[in-house]
Amino acid sequence: MGTLSETWFADGYIDFELKKYTLLSYLQDIHRAFSQNKLYPQLADIIFHYNNLRAFKENKQLMQQQFPKRLTGIDLEKLMLLYEKVSADDELMNELEEIIAYSLEEMNNTIRDGTEIFEFVQDKLRISPVGLVPLENTSGYLLLCDGRHSDTLVYTYHLTIFERHDEQFRGIRTEYVEAYTKDLIHTCEHIKTILIRKNSQLSNPAVYCVETPLVLPVNETLLPVAKRSLVRYIALHAA
Repeated sequence: MGTLSETWFADGYIDFELKKYTLLSYLQDIHRAFSQNKLYPQLADIIFHYNNLRAFKENKQLMQQQFPKRLTGIDLEKLMLLYEKVSADDELMNELEEIIAYSLEEMNNTIRDGTEIFEFVQDKLRISPVGLVPLENTSGYLLLCDGRHSDTLVYTYHLTIFERHDEQFRGIRTEYVEAYTKDLIHTCEHIKTILIRKNSQLSNPAVYCVETPLVLPVNETLLPVAKRSLVRYIALHAA
């Protein structure tokens, strides 16, 4: 995948046509991945760059308020120094504003394409608890099965909560455990029994099965969408 630096739009020679070519080459790589139904890391990467551009477009105070460095990964110090460097040069700033306006529109269109794929996949997922779900369900197992119906992939999951301004956001970390051949013996319930037997510390772990009739790249699309869908599912059923 083609990559962009955090300050790609102002690195080196600031010229609209040059930056347009750089952007379109990057977006071409993104679209190529989307056409193969591969969403990640491409979708997350372009959203980062879109937010980065918006952060630069706003004034420095607003950047500090809206994009805390520790939560977004945006290098605010670098953006601020860049802002100070070009803000005194009207011609340079005008060129940058033209580059940014064009880039935001093009990136937004691409993000919309990726979001449509994400929502399509999400709508085709069915999430169901396996057995009784304990009150403490911030950690447990995610069982994933796609349209090939050949294997059930097992992951541990752990929910994380972080705050941004007045809002709380939930994230999720997963780790691959193993795969079980999907047959009459290895039902989700039986897999849960095996997992409990192997990990005595979790006598009644939260286990969720995520199934879909779709056949998609697992690591690039199915797992990331399943993870975000599971976070939403747990949040809704905890309310």
